[in-house]
Amino acid sequence: MPKDRQGIPEELGSEWLSALRACWRLSAPLAAAEMAQTATTFIDAMMMGWLGEETLAAGALGTVLVHFVITVSSGIVSALSPLVAMAYGARKLNQMGSLTRQTLGLAILLGILGWIPLWYGEPLLLALGQSGSTAALASTYLRAISWGLVPALAFAVLKNLVTALSRPRPVMLVMLGGTLLNSVGNAVLMFGWFGFPELGLAGIGWSSTFSFGALAVAMGLYVLRQPQFQGFQIFWPVQGGQGSHWGDLLRIGLPVGGLVAVEFGMFAATALLMGTLGTTPLAAHQMAIQTAAVAFAVVRGISYGATVQVGQQRGAANRPGTRAAGWAALALGSVFMLGVAAGFWFFPEGIVALFLDIRDAANQPVVEYTCRLLGVAAVFQWVDGGQVIAAGALRGLKDTRIPFLIGILAYWGVGLPSGYWLGFGLGMGGFGLWWGLALGLTVAAVILTVRFAQLTR
Repeated sequence: MPKDRQGIPEELGSEWLSALRACWRLSAPLAAAEMAQTATTFIDAMMMGWLGEETLAAGALGTVLVHFVITVSSGIVSALSPLVAMAYGARKLNQMGSLTRQTLGLAILLGILGWIPLWYGEPLLLALGQSGSTAALASTYLRAISWGLVPALAFAVLKNLVTALSRPRPVMLVMLGGTLLNSVGNAVLMFGWFGFPELGLAGIGWSSTFSFGALAVAMGLYVLRQPQFQGFQIFWPVQGGQGSHWGDLLRIGLPVGGLVAVEFGMFAATALLMGTLGTTPLAAHQMAIQTAAVAFAVVRGISYGATVQVGQQRGAANRPGTRAAGWAALALGSVFMLGVAAGFWFFPEGIVALFLDIRDAANQPVVEYTCRLLGVAAVFQWVDGGQVIAAGALRGLKDTRIPFLIGILAYWGVGLPSGYWLGFGLGMGGFGLWWGLALGLTVAAVILTVRFAQLTR
């Protein structure tokens, strides 16, 4: 079968097979890395449950704020990934060092700005209608983890660089190590083992801060030691004549951060509305959403792979390869999420048992509530994966402004209003809020996928 000089098959069928193989090789380690990162949050939530239902509820609110700040900021600095991928595909290697240095500067700035709402989390939660005791308890966690924001974003930048050069395995290994470190740190600082103070919920926050720092240092050392990266001079001052990339970074990154914000804002608003329904719905929401987040981590890894593959093919001016890269990622994510949906539907009690003793009669209300929420989650898993992968593929085309507007329409124009109407207007409570999530994600998945099809036709 004839191929061009880069070894890319010329026939469309082979283009698809090539794209599927490349997508799997890149996305599998990235998905494992994202699962490791999400497992950290999952384990945090599980260990919060060991401290009691009240602590789990307070931790749920704190986790919402922390991950809103981190995911939005990480979305902004993720602009590095398509820019480096395109430069790599076009063989413009001289741009990579200055792009990374300036993105690290942006990460530090965002980390300082993001520290403010975390440090003042208690008055913020009170203003949002949460109880005084829950807000005070959540604040101990927020203040501890706020110091880890800058290293978390620095790690995100270095991860994007390494991934954009199609080297995902080191990212996976570093993040797996970070998950292990965080889990051990949780236990030590929660319960005061080995002479450390017993910090409870605050100990989970400090453990996350230490693990974020370890991730940044480990990835920095990897970049410093690899010959491929030494010519970039990433950790040296910017040299004259290399130009500023801030315009490109902000033009691509701000809409990405905005899209993350409106999507995450829909979930955050849902969590806050759950809090107004009582401790049981909020605790059930925390368990169900953390379970869904573990599955979502896999398709988020596939979406990062789609960004890199689409960006590299676009940089190489390979139109069929660009289109095939996006559709291959969508196909891979769809198969996975259908399997996840089946697990949620048929085995909900087994999932809840990871958090609580389902045999304890006192836990039965929250167990039943969580199982019903997982049934709703099973319905929208496929579209949830589709919308994030389609957005990742569009990001590889440097198309971020229109997806941001689509997100506003889908999440805040459809998802949240319909959820509020179903939950409070029709009296469906938390289940109505979750069906609103399903509607918003469906709208986003359809429109974003159609847009990618149009731009690559």
